[in-house]
Amino acid sequence: MKIKEIIFASHNAGKIAEIKDMLAPMGITVHSAEEMNLPDVAETGTTFAENSLIKSQTIAKSTGFPCLADDSGLCVDALNGAPGVYSARYAPNRDFNKGMDLLLSEMEKSGNPSRKAHFSCVVSLAYPNGEYHLFEGRVDGYIAHEKMHGEGGFGYDPLFIPEGYDCSFAQMNHDEKNKISHRGRAMSKFKEFIASL
Repeated sequence: MKIKEIIFASHNAGKIAEIKDMLAPMGITVHSAEEMNLPDVAETGTTFAENSLIKSQTIAKSTGFPCLADDSGLCVDALNGAPGVYSARYAPNRDFNKGMDLLLSEMEKSGNPSRKAHFSCVVSLAYPNGEYHLFEGRVDGYIAHEKMHGEGGFGYDPLFIPEGYDCSFAQMNHDEKNKISHRGRAMSKFKEFIASL
């Protein structure tokens, strides 16, 4: 089934901009949940895949449109994989500056010297008829000792340095980040799938 229009289940301006950028060349019009005044869908799953699917299936069913959703997060080795699926809620009042301070403080308290971390993302595509597809992406890297501010990125990006780079996600431009990011990798699998339809 060829997709011309899709709803992206997000109210996060940074994510919405990334997805619109990625899908524009394919001629797919993206409407965000934010623009359509759709309520946030409660993420009650315990994995990225479960949360992504809860969002896309709920919105596809209620609107009658195909829906794209993602759930992603930062997993830090020294914190046994936390904040993981709770990445957004881990930041007090969703203030990521406070979230990054908390993360650095928790890492220091852990006594574990490892700086290793990875970002994971699961993108789901759900159709109103119940059909769905999942696409996963992951990028490994490490946590900087302090925030590396830049013009780009959002969330924990100022702290995350991908493997093979000496700058954080926040210091990369959109195109650079999208090529290697967890969301970029999951979305390239999604785009391959869409192109095959």
